[in-house]
Amino acid sequence: MNYRHAFHAGNHADVLKHAALMVLLGYLKAKPKPFFVLDTHGGRGLYDLTGSEALRSGEFRHGIARLLAAPDLPAELAPYLAAIRAANPPGALDVYPGSPALIAGALRRGDRLIACDLHPAEAEALGAVLKPYRGARAEARDGYAALKALLPPPERRGLVLIDPPFEKTDEFQVLAAALTLAWKRWSGGVYLIWYPLKDRAAADGFRAAVADAGIKDAACYEFFVRAPAGATGMAGSGLLAVNASFALDRPMRAILPVLTDRLAQGAGASWRAERLTPE
Repeated sequence: MNYRHAFHAGNHADVLKHAALMVLLGYLKAKPKPFFVLDTHGGRGLYDLTGSEALRSGEFRHGIARLLAAPDLPAELAPYLAAIRAANPPGALDVYPGSPALIAGALRRGDRLIACDLHPAEAEALGAVLKPYRGARAEARDGYAALKALLPPPERRGLVLIDPPFEKTDEFQVLAAALTLAWKRWSGGVYLIWYPLKDRAAADGFRAAVADAGIKDAACYEFFVRAPAGATGMAGSGLLAVNASFALDRPMRAILPVLTDRLAQGAGASWRAERLTPE
């Protein structure tokens, strides 16, 4: 496995992704009917911020640690920050819960989560993290294949989180095809897809492919901690959301300016929110 999220847990990309995720979970929980969540690339589920990988990169210090210490944050960030604090001892930041742990902690009786990871060791660790949670299960399987196998779910309402590691050069093309297939199988589901912004042309090609596929109610939310030109490492990332504008657009327009201000790592930090396709 080339990609090790332990080096990046709690960084600015995680903050963006997980703040939006918690908003969408709150939206789903506003109605009593049970919902299903599929997390296609779940990883380990919980990351040690006192371990050598996290300390070596220090990325969490410029992400979640800085946000937790910031004053005057909008209410839209409260569910996310509360979940991070609940995973840690009072006043400490020792661990960072990944998306499966955040989702599992939000489940009610009757709600269901399946979190996948292709790598056996990661899936085993994920299973241990999810074991205490009723309705949550880890599976060692390809997340893209899970979209075909598990959609549509019997609950007929819920969320699909697609957060690939982008280890492959054609990941954007694979992602666009997988999302299109999933949407055709379950057009009423809510989808949240994370993508890096290292290659603007590749990201724009992905966005265009989604629009060309006829997927309705698609919007993008992007965030840079510094100007992308000449930047080393990942300066920004984005979220593509489907069937989520009613729940996500207003909160993200409150969250993104704050993240840009509080998590900036240099000149040129910026954000944008853009609708790709109509409802």
